Amino acid sequence: MIAGTDGGLRVSAPMVIANARTLLDAGRSCLRAREAASLTVLDLSEVSEVDSSAVSLILAWLRTAGERNLKLRISNPPASLVSLASLYGVAELLPLA
Repeated sequence: MIAGTDGGLRVSAPMVIANARTLLDAGRSCLRAREAASLTVLDLSEVSEVDSSAVSLILAWLRTAGERNLKLRISNPPASLVSLASLYGVAELLPLA
């Protein structure tokens, strides 16, 4: 679901409500294990499906990263995620790489 890479994390599971709790916990755990004050790239290139819970997940991971003084960047977001974030008025909060 979430794997560490040299520069960050790669999500490979659908970011939908059915997986939200598992992804939330896994993402928080991975972020807490990262070195403080580092840049972490969240690669979403393998995410095949998103729903509104994906926006919530990313916002929660951003909070966790902030608590650890990590800079989080999102690479390869699905167009549907960007569209949902725009619809909800939070697109400017997403740190797209």
